[in-house]
Amino acid sequence: MLRDIRAELTKQARRPASWLLLAVAVVLSLTFGYAIPYAGLSGATSGPPGSGRGLAAMLPDAFVGSALGGLPIFVGALALIFGVLVAGSEYGYGTWKTILVQHPSRVAVYGAKLVTVAIAALAVVLALFAATAGASALVASLEGQALVWPSLTDVLRGLGAGWLVTTMWGSLGVLLAIGLRSVALPIGLGLVWLLAVQNLLASIAAPLLDWVAQLQKVLPGPNAGALAAAFGANAPGVDQVVGSGQAMAVLAGYLVVFGVLGGWLLHRRDIA
Repeated sequence: MLRDIRAELTKQARRPASWLLLAVAVVLSLTFGYAIPYAGLSGATSGPPGSGRGLAAMLPDAFVGSALGGLPIFVGALALIFGVLVAGSEYGYGTWKTILVQHPSRVAVYGAKLVTVAIAALAVVLALFAATAGASALVASLEGQALVWPSLTDVLRGLGAGWLVTTMWGSLGVLLAIGLRSVALPIGLGLVWLLAVQNLLASIAAPLLDWVAQLQKVLPGPNAGALAAAFGANAPGVDQVVGSGQAMAVLAGYLVVFGVLGGWLLHRRDIA
């Protein structure tokens, strides 16, 4: 299986779209976490979540929350797109049969794809942490503030939480790609859910219907937002609807379910 993982990693590393998704994730996190809030420091502090980020939220001791703020929405969407590309491209190019005829089993190939998604998710989270740490240090320098960093334990916990959320969204992308045997439709449906449906449920339906509010506690998006909120994130989609322990358990459950269901579908169904 190590050979399959190495081959899959090489394939994704040579795909320009992979690096583009990483760059977009970093740029959006810095833009909405630092550039816009810093430019508006002297403006109004009322508005939607994230619009009133004060100076304290941009200093080094709060960079972990800034790094995790985009995970429930745009970083999660980008991770889902990457997962779709990892599995769905094989259908688009008609290369599933070419891969499997070489000798590896479906389980081995599928496992290699999941490992690739997990490694890519870790790379994204590390890049976000490095970028936000640098941006927070720059803000502190510009504002004459002391460089006070969070403890190593908090940073490692934040890395683990970010890795869990990003890998979960990526595995959902893999599942959608295998279930729908394509690229465009899984990406479209995934983005509609992440960027529209879950926000409408949280902002419109949940305040009006109690059962929707309770349903929020077991959906992946709100739990991802709750986990990010536990580290001080302040962004759209981030709300402490449940505790961090429950959020981690729910997200880990979704990760396992997505992974197992995707493997089962690939193993049971025809490739064509």
